[in-house]
Parts: sequence; structure tokens; C-alpha cells
Amino acid sequence: MTLRLPPLNALRAFEAAARNGSLTQAARELSVTQGAVSRHVSQLEQWLGVPLFVRTRRGSELTPEGDSYYRGISPVFKEIDLQTKQLTKKPDANMLKLKLPPTFAIRWLVPRLARFHALNRHIDVQITTSHQPADFAIEDIDVAIQSGYVPSPNVKHHRLFGEVLLPVCSPGLFKMFPRPQQPSDLAHHVLLCSMHRPNDWPDWLSAANLPHIDGNSGLKFENSALAYQAATDELGIVMAQYAFVKDDLRTGRLIEPFQLRVPTGQAYYITYTNPRPPPKITTFESWITALAREEEGDTA
Repeated sequence: MTLRLPPLNALRAFEAAARNGSLTQAARELSVTQGAVSRHVSQLEQWLGVPLFVRTRRGSELTPEGDSYYRGISPVFKEIDLQTKQLTKKPDANMLKLKLPPTFAIRWLVPRLARFHALNRHIDVQITTSHQPADFAIEDIDVAIQSGYVPSPNVKHHRLFGEVLLPVCSPGLFKMFPRPQQPSDLAHHVLLCSMHRPNDWPDWLSAANLPHIDGNSGLKFENSALAYQAATDELGIVMAQYAFVKDDLRTGRLIEPFQLRVPTGQAYYITYTNPRPPPKITTFESWITALAREEEGDTA
């Protein structure tokens, strides 16, 4: 069987231009001139007999045919990239690559990571953070931490700890503003929240029988870690997760103005897909699950 393939350099230029949404950006990525990318795209259009881009005042935009063609070939390029990386990467049996939600990394794992390293100096840990779910099929990672409900049965997973919501703030906030005596007094305070967790304040306020207070009317931050920092800096009251502020509550850096804590029914899970996980994964899994179980039992 003879494969009927278009000119591969032209195909590569088209994929880069479509993915970047710009001939200029594609040229920078490929280290060629914009004119070269344009010529390659024109060559591919002639070969296919189909217009892939339409030129506008704002630049070049995909035609419906171009968009459909890009969606079809994009997974192939991603797979080639993944297979190439796997073939050429240097084997490092002791490198553990983790993907974590930003706040989990900043507020929970990193402060405890020295304990793991002290016990397992032969394992090097590499951390990346993202709010996007892990895609083990295309990402070069060993383990991911996932928040939400029980993960897909397609991945191995173990529960770490549940989500428990509570409002917290700096004690210094009440040097400037009167301390709320009851939850309804929150209507007179600045509320802080993460844009990735828009339901936290409404869920807690609903449990407090205060659905009329708009929990998303205050200051919003890209992630919860920034919102916690804003609370520490006395900008307002943040809706927090207990696991991520328990150390601050213990030291008095943050305080809990009310005694209402609301479980969300969701949790954090360690996940991976390797059916026969190597020792670096099983060692990390045993350590983190034991630590999480111990700390979840400490709710005082």
C-alpha cells in the first residue's frame, strides 16, 4: 500500500500556523521567515486543491476546511512529538514527575516535601502545576494529584483527604474593621475567592442559611493560594480549605471567625496509569497517603 502524503515541510508549517493562530508565530517557532511559512501553506493548498486559510485585515484565519483538516492532523503531530520525546529522553529511573493543582502544591505538598526527600534521597522530584486535569497519554508525568469526585476508572487512584470549607482571615483585619459576631455580618466585609472555585462561598453561605449574600462579589484571584495570601495581608476574609490553612490556624497567622466547617463531598486523589508502577511511584504513594490519612484525622 502506497501512502499518499502531502509535502511534509508544508504540512508542518500548516500545523504550526493553525495551532498558533498566526503565520508570524509559526515562523518564530520553526525558525524560518514568515514568507517561508506562507509559501509552504500555499504549496499545501495547491497540493490539496483546497483553501486552508483566508487572508483578512487582521491576518490569516482558518477556513472551515482548514479547521477540519487541522483538527484531524493535530493528534498525529502530538503523538509524533510524544513518541519522539520518549525515544530520545535520557532514562532516569529516579526522577519522579508530578503534576499538581497550584494551591495543593504551594500550601500542602511543598511545605512537607523535605520529609519525603529526607527519607528517600535517591528519588528526585520534579513538580509542574496546572488547573487542567492530567492527560497521561500525552504528558510526560508519572503521578498527578486530582481534585473533585472519584476519578475515572481508567486511572489508578487513592483518596488523600476531603475538602472542608471554612472562612479565615488575618487577626490584624479586625484592627481596621469590626469583628463579625455572626455569619450574617459577612455582608459588611470584603470576601476573597479563587476564580477556579466559584462555588465555595455560595456553598458555605447556603449551609449557614445566608444564600442572599453574594459570595462572589468581592476580590477574585487566579488561584486559592493567592487568595490565601490576600487574606494574610488583611485584604478581607477568604473561603479556605482546611487542609491548606491548618498550619496557619495553629500558629495564629490566620484565624477562624466562625465555627462552621462545611464538607463539599469532594476530595483530593493521587492518580497514575502505570499498571505496574515502579518503586519511585509506590514509595511516593505510600508516603503521601499515610501522611494525608494522619493529617485528615487532625481536624481540631
